[in-house]
Amino acid sequence: MEPRTDRSDAPSNGWHECRIRVRYKDTDRMGVVYYGNYLTFFEIARAEFMRDLGFSYARLEADGYSLVVIEAAAKYHGNVGYDAVVRAQSNVADLSRVRMRFEYRILDEEGRLLVSGHTTHACLDEKQKPVRIPAAIDQAIRERCSIP
Repeated sequence: MEPRTDRSDAPSNGWHECRIRVRYKDTDRMGVVYYGNYLTFFEIARAEFMRDLGFSYARLEADGYSLVVIEAAAKYHGNVGYDAVVRAQSNVADLSRVRMRFEYRILDEEGRLLVSGHTTHACLDEKQKPVRIPAAIDQAIRERCSIP
C-alpha cells in the first residue's frame, strides 16, 4: 500500500477537519442532534482522515484489512439542531503495532466544543485475526500526527 502523495492541505498539527450538515433525521424530539449520532460523526471524520492519507476504508478492505472499533467514548459539552454545520475534527493520538486510537472534537460553526471523544481500533486480517498495521499506514500516520 502506497500513501497518497498530495497532502499539501494537511494541517501541521495532525488534525483533520471535515464539515457535516446536520440532517433532520440526526435530531431527536427536542430538535437537537441525538447523542448517539455523534458516533456517526466520529466515523465520518475518521473515514475522511484516512481517505486524506490515501487509505480509504474501501482500499483497506480490498487489501484484506479492517479497523474494528474495540472501544468508544464521548463527552457531551453542547448541542446543535437541524441544518447546523458542524466541524468534525479527528487525529490519531496513539499508535501501536495492532491498535490505533483516534481522538475527536465536534465543534459548531463558531468553534464551540460540542462533543469530544475517542475510538480505539484493532487491525484485523481477512480471517478476523489481529495483524500488524500495514507499514505504509503506520508511517503516514506517524508523520502526519508527529507520533514517534
